[in-house]
This record gives sequence, C-alpha cells and structure tokens, in this order.
Amino acid sequence: MKRADSLILLLGALALGACDGNSAREIRVVGSSTVYPFTTAVAEAFVNQGGDRRAPVIESIGTGAGLKRFCEGVGWEFPDIANASRRMKKSEFALCEKNGVGEIMEIQIGVDGVALAESNRGPGLKLSKRDVYLALAANPLGRPNAARTWRDVNPALPAIPIQVMGPPATSGTRDALVELVIEPGCEEADPQAKALKAAKDSAPYDLRCKRIRDDGAYIDKGENDNLIVQGLAANPNAVGVFGYSYLEENHDRLVGVPIDGVTPSYAAIADKSYPGARPLFLYVKKRHLRAVPGLADFLKLYTAMWNPKGKLAQRGLIAAPDDVRAAAVREVELRTPMTAEGLH
Repeated sequence: MKRADSLILLLGALALGACDGNSAREIRVVGSSTVYPFTTAVAEAFVNQGGDRRAPVIESIGTGAGLKRFCEGVGWEFPDIANASRRMKKSEFALCEKNGVGEIMEIQIGVDGVALAESNRGPGLKLSKRDVYLALAANPLGRPNAARTWRDVNPALPAIPIQVMGPPATSGTRDALVELVIEPGCEEADPQAKALKAAKDSAPYDLRCKRIRDDGAYIDKGENDNLIVQGLAANPNAVGVFGYSYLEENHDRLVGVPIDGVTPSYAAIADKSYPGARPLFLYVKKRHLRAVPGLADFLKLYTAMWNPKGKLAQRGLIAAPDDVRAAAVREVELRTPMTAEGLH
C-alpha cells in the first residue's frame, strides 16, 4: 500500500474513533520536563470541569525526545501535543513533513528561565557567562577542560569542585543553557569564537563553544528535575540547572545563582535582563484537533490559565508579554499553522 493511501486510512480511523464514544481516547502529550508542570496543571483543571473527560496522559521525556516522537506520524498511536522548552528545529519540522504529520500549530505559552541554583547552605556562588563556559565546556579555548574547581576557572571563586547537576542531551533546557549562557560565554572568552562561528564548517565552533564536558563535572540527572532538587539538598556545594519554576517551588531550600550580576527571578526573566530567559511552547497537530475529543477545549483552557495572575503563574510560569499572549490566543482560535520560516 502506498504511504498516501495508508495515511488516508489512518486518518479515517482516527475520525471514526472520535465519533465513537467507546473508542475515543485521552489527549496525549509528550516532551519537556520544564513545561510538564504547567500542562499537568491545565490537565487537572480540564478533568475538574466534568463531563466524564478522560485525564490527559502527559509524559516528561525532554523536548528533543518529545518532538521526535511527536513527528513520527499522525493517528491514534501518536501524541497530539509536544511540550517544548525551546523552539522546534528546522530538522524536526522536516521530520514532521516527511512523516505526513501535516499542519502544526506553534503556541507560545509563556516565558521561563534556565535557572542555576544552589542549596541555601551553599557557598553563595556568583558567576558570569564566561565562568560557566570555562567550567562546563568540553574544550574551552580549544583545549580539553582541565578545570576541577571553580577557582581554576576564576581566582575570585571558591576552591570547591565543579559539580553541576543538569538535564540530558535530549532536554530543551540543556539546549537553552548552551545557547543562552555557554555560547555567549565562549564568545566573550575566546578571541577565535566569532570567526569560527562565521565559517562554513560549524564543527570547530561546536567543539569549542557548544559541547558540554562529560568527565563528571557535569552530572546528567535525567528528565526528572526533582532529582536535581534532591541532589542539591544532599550536596550543598553543587549547582543545579533547571527551569525557573523548580527554583520558585523550592525557595525555602534553594537560592538562585546570579549570572553577570542578575539573579533569576520572575521580574528579571520577564524583562529579559536575566541571561537565561527563554520562551516555552506547545506544538499541536491540527489534524488531531478535529478527531481527538476535548483537544480544542484543552487548548482554550490553557489560554485562560496563562495570564499574569492566572493559575499557571502560581505554578511558576512567567507570563509572556501582552502582544505575545494575544497572538497565541488568535493562533488557538484560528488554528493557524506554523511554517519553517525562522527555524534553525
């Protein structure tokens, strides 16, 4: 059977399932651990509205892994929504196109910060982007990283081991850490960085400025950010990397680590003065909106909860600017599909 024919049959089965209350399935969401608590909060409110609604199934597997699964196809066995703590990549959009996913909606739900944090019993680190680059890059200034303590990185810092607990390579939070903190730190510290970035061959730049060391200084804690919170409680000298909401939820035992003199906070992330500020997204299959019961209502509920004083703000989500929220509401109402324009 040709791919086009099998896709038509699959979509037919999807639509028929939506009409049959016995075979209708729940909303399925995969992706970012940072966006997970916000989508979970909307799911709770969605079920509480009544009407025998099935509880959405939400998996925290990381932005990269979530978008990969999201783009595998259309139909009952594939997710309806991908949570993402970074924007979709051009290669991911191409994968969706290759697999016949069809039109995709890109909805910015708010803003977040890649927060560096330590125990409130910690050493009180104050770092710069340059410090973070020299501490975590695999090959800072083109040489294998030999720094073992923060003082090796900067004489003004304490002589305690570099131990940074963070998410895995599939995580959008780790991608954002590299893009927003480590790469700019590389360009500040390395005189060759800008020329390498402009070269046709990106490999030398990536090796110096984007690759995170794997010799134990950076500790991969998986996609459960609560494990990082627990790790900081057990090791007061360590630093953790996660979305700002996890810092906000644990303010009684954690403190934010300033970067270039700016501490992660709601206000600093909202006005983008904090270097780690980044947008958060949902990606939605437009075809599934017509077939999955309650999916359109779920998105509409999301728009009602993401305001500055809304329930998601109480969970740590930083509201997007007014114009961004208004544009996102229009996208949900009009079901406007995204294009590949501007993707990297």
